Amino acid sequence: MELFSEIYSCYYQVMRHLLTCQNALTADEIRSRICKEGFEESLLAIIPKLENGNWNLFQKEHELYFSKINSEFLTPLSRLQKSYLKALLSDPRITLFLNREQLHSLEHMLNSVEPLWHPKQIYYFDRFTDGDPYTDDAYRSKFRTLLSAQKNRQYADIDYNSPNGARVHHYYVPARLEYSVKNDKFRLLALKHAKNGRMRLEILNIARIQKVCLTDKFFTGQMDLNALIQDSYYKEPLRLHILNKRNALERAMLHFANYKKNTRKIGENTYECLIYYNQAMETELLIEVLSFGPMLKVVGNDRFLNNLKKS
Repeated sequence: MELFSEIYSCYYQVMRHLLTCQNALTADEIRSRICKEGFEESLLAIIPKLENGNWNLFQKEHELYFSKINSEFLTPLSRLQKSYLKALLSDPRITLFLNREQLHSLEHMLNSVEPLWHPKQIYYFDRFTDGDPYTDDAYRSKFRTLLSAQKNRQYADIDYNSPNGARVHHYYVPARLEYSVKNDKFRLLALKHAKNGRMRLEILNIARIQKVCLTDKFFTGQMDLNALIQDSYYKEPLRLHILNKRNALERAMLHFANYKKNTRKIGENTYECLIYYNQAMETELLIEVLSFGPMLKVVGNDRFLNNLKKS
């Protein structure tokens, strides 16, 4: 196992929780915990390494697995991890989530550490150039206000310019902030009351928000955001076949990591990946599929295949 991976840090957290558990675990219990704390495809990466002994972390007795690490196991930051964190501090997007005191504290703690990379060393060849103005004070203020509302389940009074030019003014409950890699923009998943009395999900681009103010009203009801998102998906998911050559499966899992998906092995070296998406995700998903490479084949759905042929 690598000392540190900025890409798959989730796997390390999953394994840490499994290893610090002092109770014997069955294979089914391990699978259940991996699915709960990781991604659906995490089983493909973790289980084989545990079963074949590549990760010599458990002692197997009959059908039970016992951790070889005690509950006091600590994971201090390595110099490589500190170097990675120092590089993140140079990204203007991280300042949207941290206040000045937090930034100052982190910069002081990592003062003697060299960053793993510098922003000028990275060239983005497959994303739009009109990203959000992350260093703009007005944008930062709106973002921080929405972040506060999302954490506190607080209604926000939002004045918004839609892409078609219409002016929209509503009270929303900010539910989730998402980042689009291709567009280099943040978007807000927000809930508002529909005429039928139910909550309706809308997606707003942060940069198009003209004004946002917190209200003194808080949302106290049940909020199943994932269910609302799933309700917005097309009935037929995107169906991909991945030929696992040149590490294609691992690259695909990273490439499409921000989508809900199911992945299963259908052949000796072939995997099927179902990606669930809605209209708001369609264009971005199309671009990502086109940019992946020849080890990926689109076999459905008809809507996506037709859009692919037109591209």
